[in-house]
Amino acid sequence: MDGWRGKRVLVTGGAGFLGSGLCHALAAEGARVVALDAMEPEGGANPLNLEGSNVMLVRGDIRDAELHSLCNGIDVLFNMAAQTSHMGGQRDPVSDIAINAVAQVRLIGVMREAAPKATVVHASTRQFYGRPQYLPVDEKHTVNPPDANGVSKWAGEQYWLLESRVHGRPVVSLRLTNCYGPRLRIKDAKQTFLGIWIRKVLENEPFEVWGGEQLRDLTYLDDVTDAFLRAGLQAARPEVNGKVFNIGGPPPLSLHELAERLIAANGGQGSFVTKTFPADRAQIDIGSYAADDRAFRAATGWWPRVDVDDGLRRSLEWYRPRLAEYVA
Repeated sequence: MDGWRGKRVLVTGGAGFLGSGLCHALAAEGARVVALDAMEPEGGANPLNLEGSNVMLVRGDIRDAELHSLCNGIDVLFNMAAQTSHMGGQRDPVSDIAINAVAQVRLIGVMREAAPKATVVHASTRQFYGRPQYLPVDEKHTVNPPDANGVSKWAGEQYWLLESRVHGRPVVSLRLTNCYGPRLRIKDAKQTFLGIWIRKVLENEPFEVWGGEQLRDLTYLDDVTDAFLRAGLQAARPEVNGKVFNIGGPPPLSLHELAERLIAANGGQGSFVTKTFPADRAQIDIGSYAADDRAFRAATGWWPRVDVDDGLRRSLEWYRPRLAEYVA
């Protein structure tokens, strides 16, 4: 994608699943990339994620790291750093909001001083829509966060949008659905349910499907990365600047259908058991979800190119020779 060569880019959360995928793509396009990551053991960061990328990794937490030197003179900030665990936010809402809201305000203040003209693309979530009132969910849907993490992520996004409205900075926020692909945390279900499904299938062990009839749309890593790159290049355009956009993917599937597709992508090898939702999870589950992403498609020309079957196959092929490293 033309336009990135020579650009100075900072990716917060750059050693995580989506952040590292973005770092690889940016470096391949000739951008000068620095990844900042707290490398929290309970998060999605993994030093292996940046291998072969030619990206500089700086270990630091946006809550207290020295940010001025990292932000000074950058052209684009991709803000991927976040606490994303829903149960983690429920257990410790103070830390949750410290990362997802308070630290965002701190980063905004530094950016005003060190990179006042830089573009910002913020990674947001569909979680704060809560249980959908209709499907597919568009950007006009009521915001009704079902958990503490949804509240904190909503607050962080709104602080960044204020930067566009009040200070004129080009800002775009992309509200993501379930994302998957290479470098996803698969050792457990702390990043997404699909991670532990992938691990269990590759280990030839049954995985659990909770409920099963809920609909989900999934977005493969390459399509998510393409969305961020397009947003970064087009953020100053009136139809993009200061906007929030849903990012979806291929047509939604029930979790049962998805489980069957995963097994098929593994050559028919694998099995699953259906269980009822654990009580603590059921309280914050949003039910079925599918994103209406027509606004982003119309504004940027983006559309998801990787269907679910191909994406699952690619994911399994990527992890198969690396399984031991990613479950350790």
